[in-house]
Amino acid sequence: MNRIDQRLTTIRAQDRAALITFIMAGDPDRATAEDILKRLPGAGADIIEIGMPFSDPMADGPTIQMAGQRALAGGMTLAQTLDMVRSFRLHDPETPIVLMGYYNPVYIYGPSRFVTEALAAGVDGVIIVDLPPEEEAELGDPARAQGLHMIRLVTPTTDDHRLGKILPGAGGFLYYVSITGITGAAAANAAGLAPRLAQLKSQTTLPIAVGFGIRTPDDVAAMASVADAVVVGSAIVETIGRIPSGQKTIADVITQIEELAAGLQPPARKAALSR
Repeated sequence: MNRIDQRLTTIRAQDRAALITFIMAGDPDRATAEDILKRLPGAGADIIEIGMPFSDPMADGPTIQMAGQRALAGGMTLAQTLDMVRSFRLHDPETPIVLMGYYNPVYIYGPSRFVTEALAAGVDGVIIVDLPPEEEAELGDPARAQGLHMIRLVTPTTDDHRLGKILPGAGGFLYYVSITGITGAAAANAAGLAPRLAQLKSQTTLPIAVGFGIRTPDDVAAMASVADAVVVGSAIVETIGRIPSGQKTIADVITQIEELAAGLQPPARKAALSR
């Protein structure tokens, strides 16, 4: 079984939602990014998304755009991103890893080569933001054939007709974009999303992860009441971006993850922690 499936099944049995954390490969530099990546599971990250740096990230706001620019300026490549995953797997064989990004770098690398090397490195799923289902076969067919999940996005403007195109071939979890707009642009509202997520759950057996606009422990706790997993990206990347100036440290990033994860504990565990 794919690590994503295993982890989400285990978390469901714990009666809680999963925390999915996003960092950009090579940000603010490769050594720091690898150090942070290594520490994320211990801080409470259930699944880790790693951004593949790209020069024109159309779905991302300024925070993640700047992270990609820092990584590219430091010489980060897709091959080095896969190397980061390989290094991580030397000490962590269990935490699911998802690569998130855009199709251009994957296309240049070679879709079949990417799938083979990603699996060999220890990647469990990919999210390609700008690759619609109709154009996905070149990457999606070999990925699914070899057990690499193609995780697809659903947005507030996705109607039932479009959903019928998205769900077939989707794997791992469904990524629900909680706002219309780019990452980091607005706050998500759990109560407002509840009816839409309930509708989606009636149409798929895939777990539903909610991302975009989730920044604080309170945001995470609220979203956990309606979703199977909660994704935090820009808030973490913003903290990482302040490391080079000395305003923040790796320890600050880990503390932030711990605080986000605390809101996802099941009621009995929360009571025990509060004693």
